[in-house]
Amino acid sequence: MKQDWKPGTMIYPLPALLVSCGNCESEYNLITVAWAGTICTNPPMCYISLRPERHSHSIIKKNMEFVLNLTTEEMAFATDWCGARSGRDYDKFEEMHLTPGKASVVNVPIVEESPLCIECRVKEIISLGSHDMFIAEVVNVKADEQYLDKQNGKWELAASHPLVYLHGGYFGLGKKIGKFGWSVEKKR
Repeated sequence: MKQDWKPGTMIYPLPALLVSCGNCESEYNLITVAWAGTICTNPPMCYISLRPERHSHSIIKKNMEFVLNLTTEEMAFATDWCGARSGRDYDKFEEMHLTPGKASVVNVPIVEESPLCIECRVKEIISLGSHDMFIAEVVNVKADEQYLDKQNGKWELAASHPLVYLHGGYFGLGKKIGKFGWSVEKKR
């Protein structure tokens, strides 16, 4: 039997992302975001949702660029810490021993420890209530070569042990149980 609950945001799991922002070293900041996702393939677009009172909100709004840095199980402590502390009070890169790297297209740092860094340029900001949605075009992706399968040339994000957020907790992914289309493949 199912119960009725008040409306809420219960779509989980979500990626646990470190969003980097700031166009000069004194402005660099990281914020942990789970409310993010893909919204279009062509052009490639994504979104993040932030509360206006967050320190990173004004930085992203001013510069109109950010980087989505995927996180790993190994980065779990830093990911949580960057979400629980404000960049007004801390240099999060320094405190968590994360390395700001050079992005290829945007003027925002990447997180070198991240297996995948998605460079984004904001196209629109929509105020929705408690959060503003930053809709952005993906302008470049930086992928760590250590996750490139040398035999087939395919990039394997699962090998990085991605971190996900699930209703207040952080988790690894677990074992692979299928792939897209496996349920309808012809049996040989």
